[in-house]
Amino acid sequence: MLPTPTPDQLSEPFWAALAERRVLVQECPACGRRRFPRLPSCPYCAAEGGTDVEVPGTGTVYSFVRMHRALTPAMADEVPYSIATVDLDGGGRIFARVEPAEAVEIGLAVVPVFVDHEGWTELRFAPA
Repeated sequence: MLPTPTPDQLSEPFWAALAERRVLVQECPACGRRRFPRLPSCPYCAAEGGTDVEVPGTGTVYSFVRMHRALTPAMADEVPYSIATVDLDGGGRIFARVEPAEAVEIGLAVVPVFVDHEGWTELRFAPA
C-alpha cells in the first residue's frame, strides 16, 4: 500500500482538486509565472502570495527516471515505474508517475490520470 500524503495548509487545495479530477498550480500575482508546489511567495520574483489556477493537466515530459528497485518496502510491488518531470500546458512543472513505465521518453506528450487510493487521489500521467 502506498504511503498516504499528509496535506498541510499549502498543499490541501492541490489534493482536494485532485479528488475532483482537477489539476491546480499557483500563479504569482506580480510576475504571472506559474509554479508547483504552492509556496507562500514566488521563487522567481519574491512577491508574496499566489492564486490557484486550474490547468488542463496535459503536458510534455521534460525529464524522467525509471525505477527498477524499490526504495521502500511499500513500493516493492510497484517496480518498475517511471517518475517524470512534466512541463504542464498552461504553465508550471510537476513531478509524477507516467504509465506505462516503459513508454516514457523526453518530449512525450502526456494526459492526466487520476488514481484513487483509500482517502486520497494521486495524479499520474499517460501518453497522449
